[in-house]
Amino acid sequence: MPQNTRKIEAGIETDFSDKMSYGSYLALDTLLSAQQPVSSHHDEMLFIIQHQTSELWLKLMLHELRAVRIQLAADNLRPAMKGVARIKHIQRSLTEQWSILATLTPSEYAQFRGDLGSASGFQSYQYRAVEFMLGNKNAGMLKVFEANPPARAMLAEILRQTSIYDEFLALLLRRGLAIPPELLKRDLTKAHVFNPAVVDAVRVVYEQPDEYWDLYEACEELVDLEDNFQLWRFRHVATVKRIIGMKAGTGGSSGVGFLQRALDLTFFPELYAVRTQIGT
Repeated sequence: MPQNTRKIEAGIETDFSDKMSYGSYLALDTLLSAQQPVSSHHDEMLFIIQHQTSELWLKLMLHELRAVRIQLAADNLRPAMKGVARIKHIQRSLTEQWSILATLTPSEYAQFRGDLGSASGFQSYQYRAVEFMLGNKNAGMLKVFEANPPARAMLAEILRQTSIYDEFLALLLRRGLAIPPELLKRDLTKAHVFNPAVVDAVRVVYEQPDEYWDLYEACEELVDLEDNFQLWRFRHVATVKRIIGMKAGTGGSSGVGFLQRALDLTFFPELYAVRTQIGT
């Protein structure tokens, strides 16, 4: 009679007493013991894992954004866009995760929400670091992390650095496009502000794609990146509204209203504004 069992091949390692194993390489003992519910409610595990996995993806996104910034500064546009392509896939995974959290009903969340105290996703320093690296700088956010000196120091460092958009605009200038030089000498701790001259420069790229194909493609890759970010923000708002309605956030924000206002923020305003100019 056939057996529904697969035999272990003779060459497969089974003794890891003095060898690196899958678990030790990934530090699974540490990783899988990091879920420490503060209530006895069944659904808190979902809430914890949702946010912990999001933080892991944000860590990888930061890793890739740092590399993209370096490649842009070195005029290595193709490797930079390869990094952006990977980031776009990370963003899709982050966005899809909201559908899992959305299975948490209002009554289920209410069973342990009070145990969260003032903990809130607003306090994610990796999320703020991603925003800073994309160009949405806000020095006022540093005070949220005063009680976490390493996180504050990391954010303060990124705040003083060029964003990937700063580096992209610098690359456009080096390629002969009319980016105002003074724009690249601005206070890097502040968010980029819309500049009509940048729209004019980008319009040249869009109207002469054969001459500027790599830049043309890069502009669209960056627009994809921002579109994905906005979709993530929207799914965040929709999920929060579905679970807690219009209640205030655990961290003291107004909740849905506060999150909705983030939808008005943009990283690459000229890449959107140029669309109004094309064909006119």
